[in-house]
Amino acid sequence: MTELLTETVIQEPQRIRGLEMPWNRVMGSTEAPARAARALGPWHPQEFMAECVETVPEAGGIMTFVFRRCDGAPLAFRAGQYVNVAFPVNGEDQDPVDRSYSLSSSPTEPWTFSISVKRDHAGLVSPWVHENVKPGTVLDMLGPVGAFHLPDADRRARYLLLAAGAGITPIMSMVRTIHSLPGHADVVVLYHGAAAGDFAFHQELAYIASVDSRVKVHYSLGDRSKPEGWDGLSGRLTAAMLDYVAPDANGRQVYACGPEGYLNTATKLLEKVGVDDTSIYMEFFTGDRQTLLEYQAEIALATDIAEEIAEEIAESAEDYYESQPSAFGLYEPGYDSEGTLQATGLPLETVDSDASGFENPEGTSDVGAGSPDASSFDTVGTGSLTLSFMRTGINVRIDPTEHILGVAQRAGVRIGANCKEGMCGSCKVVKLSGEVEMNHQGGIRAREITAGKFLPCCSTAQTDLVIDA
Repeated sequence: MTELLTETVIQEPQRIRGLEMPWNRVMGSTEAPARAARALGPWHPQEFMAECVETVPEAGGIMTFVFRRCDGAPLAFRAGQYVNVAFPVNGEDQDPVDRSYSLSSSPTEPWTFSISVKRDHAGLVSPWVHENVKPGTVLDMLGPVGAFHLPDADRRARYLLLAAGAGITPIMSMVRTIHSLPGHADVVVLYHGAAAGDFAFHQELAYIASVDSRVKVHYSLGDRSKPEGWDGLSGRLTAAMLDYVAPDANGRQVYACGPEGYLNTATKLLEKVGVDDTSIYMEFFTGDRQTLLEYQAEIALATDIAEEIAEEIAESAEDYYESQPSAFGLYEPGYDSEGTLQATGLPLETVDSDASGFENPEGTSDVGAGSPDASSFDTVGTGSLTLSFMRTGINVRIDPTEHILGVAQRAGVRIGANCKEGMCGSCKVVKLSGEVEMNHQGGIRAREITAGKFLPCCSTAQTDLVIDA
């Protein structure tokens, strides 16, 4: 019986040309789309509650958590995007800790969605997530967000997907999406792992590659020695390895996700094998001008078609154009274990503290009576406005056109930040007094803004400020 099955000749399916996401024609329609169709379009990030319905252990210390929205709506997103989740790590009566995780599921099955979290034993959030998030757990989320995603339509659909470690999560979303769609595609996946047993989703990837001739998957053990029976690749990413898995790499769109060192190496090697930088998309925490302009145009189109949805969620999210998940932790604050890093670009000039001007029009301080007096702080930098950092004990001069985060970090103020584009929310601080202009891209919730928090990465000072940092 088995021999008869293996001898059966299975013909290749006939397919339409290229790939097109299910929502693409709704976005391009000149007629008003049906309400159900609009609900399935990834127009804007939204705030919503989601209930965990399943947990799935994966290899490599990763756990997949399957959610559904509590309001019954689908989660419309693009393959590669992520959600920001508020975890009550310190208890329900304390402020939650926000973390962003890539969606590993396919947007073509939007009634449930998945995030896949790698456990970091030294971390604050991921151990808590693994131990406490179970079916029935309800969490506050914001999303979808992120410009690292497949295009809505691609007539050629030829991709090289590079992943290392936990970087497989958005890549898995892409593979699942392509597998679920009709159309011609040519996909090569190169997945680096630390050990033979650390490749998450390897069984599903093997299945997809076995039944979908459009997808080919290669594994490499990095710089580890080969275990007995290993038939995959070994060694770190090299130009020769890229040539082996995709000799036509310069004709493909490349999506890469993983640790910073891996992505830096990939950037150099892809250039070496002839891939134009306009064809490379990476999960770094900041975007170039081309990516930002791409998303501005994309959101403008979505806004025209989904005006009603935009109005409904205007209070909870704004148009966005770029972000990367903070789950990978590629960027660190402007300090290390020895203290603040050497300031660059900000003249450290002590000036007359009397010029700082931190009293309000009534002549009383907005800071509590037990707080230090900002007028006694040293003042550094140049600019027409002054930032007073109460915990650090320093005044920093700034111009209204400068983003607060960079100026503060260069002056030695410790504010952690990942994305620097107003998406990930990792740099939130409390504004005790003053006014800012904040052009965030979904990284902060309405309730947090009401509570006085703001994102210095995407904010400029409109007046002198007193900040709890």
